[in-house]
Parts: sequence; structure tokens; C-alpha cells
Amino acid sequence: MIEVRNIHKSFGTQTVLKGISFKVSPGESLVIIGRSGCGKSVLLKLLIGLIKPEAGEIWIDGENITSMNERELMRIRKRFGMVFQGAALFDSMTVAENVAFPLRRNTPLSENEIHKKVMEVLDLVGLKGSENKKPAELSGGMRKRVGIARAIVYNPEIILYDEPTTGLDPIVADAIDKLIINVRDVLKITTLVVTHDMRSAKKLATRIIMLHEGTIRIDDSPEKVFTSTDPTVRQFVEGVSDPYTPKYLQTDA
Repeated sequence: MIEVRNIHKSFGTQTVLKGISFKVSPGESLVIIGRSGCGKSVLLKLLIGLIKPEAGEIWIDGENITSMNERELMRIRKRFGMVFQGAALFDSMTVAENVAFPLRRNTPLSENEIHKKVMEVLDLVGLKGSENKKPAELSGGMRKRVGIARAIVYNPEIILYDEPTTGLDPIVADAIDKLIINVRDVLKITTLVVTHDMRSAKKLATRIIMLHEGTIRIDDSPEKVFTSTDPTVRQFVEGVSDPYTPKYLQTDA
């Protein structure tokens, strides 16, 4: 469904991505990890054509989007749902109006049809009864759920999540992880998640890619990533600031 071929991306003199390549199969849950500034969010923007690479190609279901104009890209973007880090809700709109926004903007559906779809997805994400509330009245976890509802309301084939559990306590984060899995399984959606949360990565991923210094450091199953002996991978997975030393090299103080 997605194929990234030898992508290079720079901003001024700073090179962010140095020839990365990978594929994503339909229905897969790919989690992208890596330190701040390594290019994870840049990669999401490249996948939906918001920015273009200096070199390389991005193919979405057999179409090369790197050579498309803005009109063609709009057609491709309708196949994606995007859940932003801060949910990116309109403060002046109710929950129902926020979720209905992409339908009113991009579809010819009647108001009755829009209302029906909005209520269906609010029920799916556990927000039935909250449709008339404003974002200011919602908890952080509820706002994330509204963002997910808005992303899935027009039945996308692919959902991109940018740090979906950032700022949430562990219990609420776990609930959001379970919701992401449920949405994936019920709607059969291909899922890409950018996260620093290793607990979420382990739960959500069928495969994990780690970006490091502009390249892919590891691309493997969660089990292989979490048991990797690569010092850079271990350091990130374990969340330690000092360089990782394998246990067989460690000595007692």
C-alpha cells in the first residue's frame, strides 16, 4: 500500500532523511520511533504530500505522489486520516461539528447522512453523549478520541497518528492504545504511528522502524526491536542517557 524509495529530505543545511526506504502492507501497524528531531513527523508530512523530498519516490497503492500536483494530491489525501499530536480541534465547534467538518468540506452528503455517520464514529470511540460539548469541556484523553473520530469518519484506508499518547497519564494512554487497535481491527485500516512511548509501541506495532541520524537503524518485529543488542537501539528502547553497555561487558563498581 505504501512504498518509500530512497527518500532524501533537507531543510537548509540540515539533512533530516538520508535515503530511507521501506514498505507498508495493507492492514499493517507500523510504529516509527526515534529521538526528537530525527525526522519522524517530517516523514508523515512527506507521505501525504505536504512537503516534497529532494530525491526519491513515495508510492501510495501504485501511484507515485512525488510527481503529483496539488489537485492530484488532494485525491490521495482523501485516502488518509490524520490524528495530530494535540488533536487540533476547532475550539468554537462542538464535538459533533469537529467530527463532521471533513464530511461537510469534502463530501456531498446530506445533513442527515452526516449526522448518522458522526454518531456512529462517536459511539465507536466511546464518546456517545458528548456530541454537544466544546473541546474546552473535554479531558485530554477525550480530545484525542475526538481527533480519532474525525480521522475515521470518512472511512480512510490509512491513518497516521502523530504522538497519540503524548501528555496523557498511563491509564488514559493505555485506553487510547486499545482504541487505536480496535479502530484498526474493526475498520481494517492500515496504521502508521509516530511515538516516543515504548509501551505504546510494543502494544500497537506489528512492525517497528527506528530512525537515527537520517537513516533506518532497525526495521523489524517488536520482539526483535525490544531484544536488539544494537547499542543505539537499546539506549532508546530503555530510555537511558548514557551509551548502552551490553551486560556481558558491565563490571561491578
